[in-house]
Amino acid sequence: MATRKTNVKGNVKSSASSTVKTTAKRAAKKPAVKAAAEPAARTAAKPAAKSTVRHSAGYILSIDVGGTGLKAAIIDTHGKMVTERLRVATPHPCTPEQLVDTLVKLVEPLIAEHAPARISIGFPGFVRNNRVLTAPHFGDEGWHDIPLADSLAKRLGGLPVRMINDAEVQGFAAIQGHGIEFVLTLGTGAGTALFRDGELMPHLELAHHPVSKNRAYDEYIGDAARMQAGNKRWNHRVEKVIGILASLVNYDKLWIGGGNAARLNFKLPANVAVVSNDAGIEGGAKLWHPRSLRDTRQLPEATQRTGIFE
Repeated sequence: MATRKTNVKGNVKSSASSTVKTTAKRAAKKPAVKAAAEPAARTAAKPAAKSTVRHSAGYILSIDVGGTGLKAAIIDTHGKMVTERLRVATPHPCTPEQLVDTLVKLVEPLIAEHAPARISIGFPGFVRNNRVLTAPHFGDEGWHDIPLADSLAKRLGGLPVRMINDAEVQGFAAIQGHGIEFVLTLGTGAGTALFRDGELMPHLELAHHPVSKNRAYDEYIGDAARMQAGNKRWNHRVEKVIGILASLVNYDKLWIGGGNAARLNFKLPANVAVVSNDAGIEGGAKLWHPRSLRDTRQLPEATQRTGIFE
């Protein structure tokens, strides 16, 4: 019996020892498997998240064409910038082909960072149906009835594109959507835009309307006029123009934008405010909002008076 007990104990001990060793081996293997699996999972997850961000359908390439500078950024549908704003000088002299080439080079790094689904463009001139009818800051020669928006879109992969006057784009970023709101931009020239209850009204090139001694707004309060007359006299002129526009438009609110808006040094009336210089980019989102502008590409039933429009 003693021998049998010893054998049993020995067998139990041997069995236990074997079980412990087997368990230890399995336990030793598990961390290795887990450690190998975790990095693989993390590596696989990163590209998926990055791809979703880069190809969001809500991203818009917004471009602000100016007589002095060209600016661009990627924005979301609310006008918030999701990239930095890039800027280069506007080439002079500038043909449509030169402008497209310069814009393509400007926006390449933005598109590489966040691929947009649409393009919005603000252009300093008379724009209709995505075509440039006048381009006073680039010279009228070679700029009549130019399909600038479509030419740029083709170079960028055929994305949907919409283009309107640059002052109108700035207005979209500023307006509150109530009553008559007017926009005056002070930059290379003087741009204007008119809104009623948040909807863009037909464009008027007041910049070319005589305002003083047969001088148009561009020649009276544009940047060249400011440098020639000096900031003090230029401020007096802008103050005079604000009074003229108040009588002409009887606006509820006047928004002043453009690079030279920061040079105003007189007290503005209570219903006049200065717009951020980023407005020319941020307003690009509204070009794709229904009811923002009555355009056949957005509201064909309303424009052509067919079907039911609500």
